[in-house]
Amino acid sequence: MPTYLSVPTTTEEPLSSILNTLRLTVSEPGSYIGQNLSQFNGRVYGGQVFGQAVMAAWASVIDHYPQREIHSITAAFMRPGDQHEPISFDVEEVNDSRSFSTRRVHASQFGKTILSCRASFQEVQPGVDHAAEVPFAPSPLELESSVDFFSSFNHPASKHMHMTNAIDMRHVDGPIWVRPARKRDSHTLIWFKARNDVPQGAPQLLHRALLAYATDQFMLEPIMRRHGMFWLSPDISLATLDHAIWWHRDVDMSDWVLAELDSPSAQGGRGLSVAKFFQNGIHIATMAQEGMTRSKDIL
Repeated sequence: MPTYLSVPTTTEEPLSSILNTLRLTVSEPGSYIGQNLSQFNGRVYGGQVFGQAVMAAWASVIDHYPQREIHSITAAFMRPGDQHEPISFDVEEVNDSRSFSTRRVHASQFGKTILSCRASFQEVQPGVDHAAEVPFAPSPLELESSVDFFSSFNHPASKHMHMTNAIDMRHVDGPIWVRPARKRDSHTLIWFKARNDVPQGAPQLLHRALLAYATDQFMLEPIMRRHGMFWLSPDISLATLDHAIWWHRDVDMSDWVLAELDSPSAQGGRGLSVAKFFQNGIHIATMAQEGMTRSKDIL
């Protein structure tokens, strides 16, 4: 009988499918197997494997250090994953000190690494405290929902997103799914949250893993906006190269999170995006992602 990581259950879709992918099978201590979400392009969604890596790292910490929360993860995406092949996660216990635990996680398919990351956990401790100020943004209830858009737009990829994407996104400056941004500016604001409420009593680690899952689908948008690119552009090629997250404070993925994104630089077919995340006026996380952002129109 297989053993699984302890992850709450729900009958509500599409969140139920996301939680199932985070409920890794335990092969042996330090080794886990993850299943994949269906994707329109046949490749593994980067946010999925990122979130699964968070869960695998946590599984090697929780029994010995139950009070330690993940506070950072830095990942490199090596090659695309095949959605039809389970993913193996192998965890290396690098260090356990009085306050911190460090883990390396390697995700692989067919004997080849598709993602490698370093995760750090810390005991909850007092210390110096300051945070960035939340930017002004209209209420998400005043903005167009990605759920409504995907359900109404007649395109196979859009229909697939409506069925499978567990995140509701609301762009302050309008989405760029089918057309370029009205203004070529790399600064943008996006509200997002889980479409279904996360089960009550879920550990904070699960909320942080869901944040990692959600963000990979829009982190490159500041670069795209600056250069007139959009998701259905026929001649673009996009891929995550590396992604880092620093969780500063607790997050609740059942409630709205505001992302403030900007791109300080892009060159050579690569672009860097940096984001700050706020919830209820509090700075909860910071992220950085470099991605391949190529367009034949720009060559």
